[in-house]
Amino acid sequence: MLAPSSFDYAVIRVVPQVEREAFLNVGVILFCRTRRYLAAQVTLNPARLQALVPGVDVEAAQAHLQLIPKICTGEGPIGALPLADRFHWLTAPRSTIIQVSPVHCGLCTDPAAALEKLMAAMVD
Repeated sequence: MLAPSSFDYAVIRVVPQVEREAFLNVGVILFCRTRRYLAAQVTLNPARLQALVPGVDVEAAQAHLQLIPKICTGEGPIGALPLADRFHWLTAPRSTIIQVSPVHCGLCTDPAAALEKLMAAMVD
């Protein structure tokens, strides 16, 4: 049996009106250095976002959110960075419509399963 490995994760949020500080959890980014694993899952519920702020540009939010998993898998200029640098770039504080929570940590034997569990707990 594999020994548990530490991982870091952040919850991805859509903050349609930054000044209100209201947000909708839409995904999770997970980084496990020892397993060389970096991945993100994103699920945006347009109806929930519209209920939070009617008239918000859902398509723009979705377009930006779709970039996060691509960066994790190595696409684009940021995707060319090492895994740890990609994770830190993705989780850097921002004051835009797409933000992430503070970084948290945990232990797992299967990073992909940990990502699924976090999605279920934090987003679904």
